[in-house]
Amino acid sequence: MRVGTVISLLACLGLGSAQVITRDVTVIGGGSAGTYAAVNLRERNQTVAVIEKSGRLGGHTDTYFDSATGTYVDFGVIYYENLTVVRNYFNHFGIPLTTVPPSGGEPQRIDFRSGTPVDASQGNVSDALSRYAAQLLKYPYLAVGFDLPDPVPEDLTLPFGEFVQKHDLGSVVDVIFSYAQGVGDLLQLPTIYVMKYVSLEVMDAMQNGFLQTANHNNGALYVGAAEQLAADIFFNSTVVSMDRDGDPDWVHIEIQTPDGRQSIRTKQVISAIPPTLDNLDGYDLDEVEQGLFGLFSSSAYYTALVRVDGLPAGTTAFNRANETQYNLPPLPGVYVLTPTAVPGLYSILYGSEGFISEEDVKDAMSQAIQYLQVNGSSPDYVAYEAHAPFELKVSPDVIDMGFYRELNALQGRRRTYYTGAAFDAHDSSRIWRFTETLLQNMQGKQ
Repeated sequence: MRVGTVISLLACLGLGSAQVITRDVTVIGGGSAGTYAAVNLRERNQTVAVIEKSGRLGGHTDTYFDSATGTYVDFGVIYYENLTVVRNYFNHFGIPLTTVPPSGGEPQRIDFRSGTPVDASQGNVSDALSRYAAQLLKYPYLAVGFDLPDPVPEDLTLPFGEFVQKHDLGSVVDVIFSYAQGVGDLLQLPTIYVMKYVSLEVMDAMQNGFLQTANHNNGALYVGAAEQLAADIFFNSTVVSMDRDGDPDWVHIEIQTPDGRQSIRTKQVISAIPPTLDNLDGYDLDEVEQGLFGLFSSSAYYTALVRVDGLPAGTTAFNRANETQYNLPPLPGVYVLTPTAVPGLYSILYGSEGFISEEDVKDAMSQAIQYLQVNGSSPDYVAYEAHAPFELKVSPDVIDMGFYRELNALQGRRRTYYTGAAFDAHDSSRIWRFTETLLQNMQGKQ
C-alpha cells in the first residue's frame, strides 16, 4: 500500500490530524479514584493522560452554587472520614477542612408513600453499635480492598439480614441503613459489602465527627486538580480501542475526543471506572477479564436538589415503613429529605435495584415530598444526578469460589491496574487510601 493511500485512510478515520502522544501512565476515568491517581502520579514525576467521558472531573462529587446567596451546596459526596490521606489530599490544594460534629436531635420518620409517621426503632442502639464494631474487628483485612482469606469466613457471605439475626444486631439496622444508601436491598446484601461501607472508620466518624470542606464546596478539589492536570485531561472522551499485548514496550490506546481520534502509547494503564462490561466496551478484554467483570451486578443511587415551599423550616425526614422488617422502606424509594444551607432548598436521595429514568425518579421524589408539604405546590428541581452503576457486587457463592482473589490477581496483569469503589467501597476516603496503596505497589514494581 502506498504512503499516500495510508495517509488518506488515516484522514478518513479521523487519525491524521492527531499526533501520537506518549505517557508513563494513562488513567481511564476522572472520578474520585482516577483524579487522585493522576494528581499523585504527577507528584511522583510520572507523565499522565486522563480519559474522562464527561466534561468535568469528580465523578459522584456534585456541587451546586446558589448565586442568590453565594452559597455552595454539596449534594453528591458530602463528608469524609478523618484519615491521613484525606487531610493530605485537601492540604495539597490548600482547601481547609472542618469537623462536622455528630448530629443531634431526632429527625422525622415518615412513610413517604402515605405521609404516615413511623415510630423510632426499638432497643439499645449504643449496645448494638458496640456489638457491630466488635464484629468488624474480626476482619482487619477488610480495611483496604478485598484481601480475603481462603476459605472466606461464612459470616461475610451471609445475607445481612441473617447476619443481624445471628448476632442480635436488630437495633442498629436503622442506623446502618441511613449510612449504607444506594446498595439496593440491604438485608439481602452479603454482609461483606455492608462491612466495607459501614466500616470502623465510619463508626469512628459517627462518634467523633466527619470531615467536610469549610465552605461546603467539594467541587473545589476537582477544579484544583483540573487546573494542575490541564492539557493532560481529555474531557468528553472515551476509549475506542486498546492493544495491551501487541507491543512489548507499550500499551496502545485509541480514544474518541470532541476533536476527533487521538492515539496514546503508554507504559501502564490505570482503569478507574466501574468495571462493567458495558463500561469496558473499548478495552481488549481477554477471557479471564470478561469472565470476572461479567459477574458484577449493581444498584442505582440518585441525588437531587429541590426548592420546596410549604415545609416547616429545617425539616429532615427519613423514609421508613410501619409494616416492614426493621421499618426499612421498600425500594425503589426515597432515602431522606434534608435541608441545605440555602433557605427552601432541600437535598433528596433515592435508591433502586436497577436503573430508573430521570423522569420516573423525579416523579417519585415529587410525590413523596408532597406528602410532607403544608401546601401542594410542585417541587422545583435545580440539580439532579444519577449515580449508576452503583455498588458493584457479586453473589455469596461467587465470593466463596475466590472471586476477589482472582480479581486482585488482575492488578498489574497486561500492564493494567484497577481502582475505584468496586475494589474497596463507595467512599472517597477509602478509595483514596486504596489508590495510594496501589500507587505505592506500582512504584515498587518499576
